[in-house]
Amino acid sequence: MAEFFRSLSTPAMAFFLFFFSSHLVKYSSADKYLFVQGKVYCDTCRAAFETELTEYIDGAKVKLECRDIEGGHITYSMEGVTNSTGVYRLPVQGDHAEEICEVFLVKSPLPDCSEILKGGASARVQITSDDGAADDTRYVNSLGFLKTKPINGCVNTLLEMDLPPEAMVPESTKN
Repeated sequence: MAEFFRSLSTPAMAFFLFFFSSHLVKYSSADKYLFVQGKVYCDTCRAAFETELTEYIDGAKVKLECRDIEGGHITYSMEGVTNSTGVYRLPVQGDHAEEICEVFLVKSPLPDCSEILKGGASARVQITSDDGAADDTRYVNSLGFLKTKPINGCVNTLLEMDLPPEAMVPESTKN
C-alpha cells in the first residue's frame, strides 16, 4: 500500500486526499448534532411582535418538524420546553438541508397568555452544516403567545414606536 502512495504524482495525491476527505466529512455529518435555538414570549401588548413590555415564558412547549420537500412527509420531529428566560435549545442529529424545518408553538403554561396569533405560530429554520455558519447553533425567530388583554403601559409603548393603539391585535371573542 505504501508503494501505491509513493507512486502517485503530487496532483493525483492531492485529488485522492480531497476526494477521500470530502467523503469522510459527509459521512460524519450524519452523526453530528446541530442545535436549534429560539425564544418564546408572552405578547403582553398584543402587538404581534416583541416590545419593551414583552415577558419571556418559562415552560412553554415547542415542536420542531422537518418535512421532505417533495411529498411533505415528516422526516424528523422533536419537542422541547423553554427555560426561565424563555429560551429553548433543541439538539438535532444529522443534516436536514433537503428538508423544510419549522419550529411550532405547542402550549403555553400561562392561562392568560396562551392564544396563538394566526400566522405567527411557527418559524422556519435551515438545519445544515453546509450553510457557511461557523457555529453549531441555528437561531430561530422568536415566537409569541398573545396575552388575553393588553397590560397597562401598552398604549404608551406603541405610541413611542410611532404606532397607533389600533395596531394591537383585537382581543379574542372566544370564551
